[in-house]
Amino acid sequence: MTMEKPVTYLTRGAVIAALYAVLTVALAPLSYGIVQVRVSEALTALAYFEPSAIPGLFIGCLIANIYGGNGPWDIIGGSLITLVAAYLTWKIRRPALALLPPVVLNGLGVAAILIYAVRVPEAARYSFPIAALLIGLGEGIAVYALGYPLLKLSLLKSGFFVREEILKTKLKA
Repeated sequence: MTMEKPVTYLTRGAVIAALYAVLTVALAPLSYGIVQVRVSEALTALAYFEPSAIPGLFIGCLIANIYGGNGPWDIIGGSLITLVAAYLTWKIRRPALALLPPVVLNGLGVAAILIYAVRVPEAARYSFPIAALLIGLGEGIAVYALGYPLLKLSLLKSGFFVREEILKTKLKA
């Protein structure tokens, strides 16, 4: 694989961060809380074949969570969950399985943050397993109903986000 220029890497990451933040904030009623479908999480599919999506998703989530108003636990913790999920998505070779980390980690992690750390009043109505299931379900909708088709479509053609050398590496296994 050829080394990418730092400017190109940063540009790709910045575009992903901006898209994530704008989508989350624009769809704010749907993007926050125990019952949420954060449409921007569909972009986690980009981490499958684009390494700059890993920091891009993290920064986009950080910006979106600052706007969300749930405080430092959500801003830092939620963003770190997205960072780890994006990294794991990059490491997993099978596309359908690669999208599981965002669903599982967000379901468990965001539920824990909202119930135990932030103590969002809405979250207090639910037990942890129910909250994790609700967040995981919303995440699953965003990631599999929106992100998986994006991933499959992107795998069909290279371009701005899918580079031929990465595509070959991912599809070899």
